[in-house]
Amino acid sequence: MSDSAAHSNSDEAWDDLMGQLAAQPKYQPQPFFYTRVQARLAAQSATPPILGWLRRPAYAVLLGALVLMLSGDGSALRPAVGVVHDNASPR
Repeated sequence: MSDSAAHSNSDEAWDDLMGQLAAQPKYQPQPFFYTRVQARLAAQSATPPILGWLRRPAYAVLLGALVLMLSGDGSALRPAVGVVHDNASPR
């Protein structure tokens, strides 16, 4: 045996509650949030893409090592003049 009078009151209560929620003003985020986001986006777009990856330390170290390797004259790889290399080992 259902109680239709209690059921209709609960529907009306829900409708009233939903009407109150719909009537509330929309939430607006604080204005400084948009200012920070806009400043960060402007800073990222102002950085040239070439310098962007240089800010990562691993890339900078590898680039420095590569430049040092390629800048040498290769004297360590060539034998010294006048030195005779004997492949025979002393016994």
